[in-house]
Amino acid sequence: MDRKLRIGIACFATYGGSGVVATELGREMARAGHKIHFISNQLPFRLNQGEFLENVYYHEASSVAYDAIPSAMYGFEIASKVIQIAEDESLDLLHAHYAVPHAISGIMAKEVLKSQRSRDLKIVTTLHGTDITLVGRAPALFPLTKWAIEQSDAVTTVSKWLRDETKKTFGIENDIHVIHNFVDVNRFSGNPGPCFKNHFAAPGEKIILHVSNFRPVKRLQDIIRVFAEIVKEVPARLLLIGDGPERERAFQLARQLNVMDRTYFLGKQNMIEHYYSISDLLLFPSEYESFGVTALEAMSSKVPVVATSGSGLSEVVEDAVTGYLRPVGDIQALAEASISILKNDSIARNMGEMGRDRAVQCFQAHRISDTYMKLYQSVLSGQTYAGAIPCG
Repeated sequence: MDRKLRIGIACFATYGGSGVVATELGREMARAGHKIHFISNQLPFRLNQGEFLENVYYHEASSVAYDAIPSAMYGFEIASKVIQIAEDESLDLLHAHYAVPHAISGIMAKEVLKSQRSRDLKIVTTLHGTDITLVGRAPALFPLTKWAIEQSDAVTTVSKWLRDETKKTFGIENDIHVIHNFVDVNRFSGNPGPCFKNHFAAPGEKIILHVSNFRPVKRLQDIIRVFAEIVKEVPARLLLIGDGPERERAFQLARQLNVMDRTYFLGKQNMIEHYYSISDLLLFPSEYESFGVTALEAMSSKVPVVATSGSGLSEVVEDAVTGYLRPVGDIQALAEASISILKNDSIARNMGEMGRDRAVQCFQAHRISDTYMKLYQSVLSGQTYAGAIPCG
């Protein structure tokens, strides 16, 4: 099958890993000539870059409010919009990113279209992490999440770790394919940009970076504690990019540990590649990560990574090669690993180069989009998908 496809993508529009992956995947496929129809409640932020995108369309799900209904109806609104777009634009398939509500909404739309005999809309569902580890496993949503996973025409996860968690949590016996996330190696190249190191650090000082949504799972307070240990040995500054519920606690802890004058809370930033280009280390001590796009962006930018072991991060960061992996919550071990990199320019440089090589060889956008396209084609042709070839 070499014809150009009409693909619907249902995703979150706000800042977050699943929305980034969905948007960048759609952009990559649009460049290959496929018509991509994004469906969300607002324009995905990665589409709002002030550029013309050929073959990319956006459809906003209308919001309905009624005082007799106590909860928002986002899932129903998405399902209704999928039905409309599938008929109006003759979609070949819908790629639902995140189980709740997009996969559930997609399956609902599929059943409605089937009952109307208008078209057989295929549903590909990609699970991204908290839709399995947090939201989807909540008792109120567990049965629907399990149903959507089992009724999808194909299901993917962004790591082996998340695949295993999904099968264990929901008792799924269907095939779940692992297709890792990806990075734009041209954008995240580590090349100098308009942001200069001396904007934040004095000569001889190192810059440590963290990028996240500041949720509890990111363990932002661990970052402050590790940084407080680092500056006992290495002159450094800490840049925190993002925002979320843990910001104020981290702010207070930085004051208590007397590192507030060396810590920059920069909020949400769009052009984060410029911050990678001036950083000496990414500190990413999450409780767990289904994959770890931030770690991959750092590696692609030639920045060594110190992160935690035991989750999807272990499929991205190679311990003692592109950075170090240490146990969750082990402040001393994380600090010692960070210091060993920051004190040795040769180690830092070698890890940065190895990280860049790994990003280019294993996680380039076109490699991953080609893998998804093979999955789409197998679903549409009714053939068995052979699975992605793992990258070592």
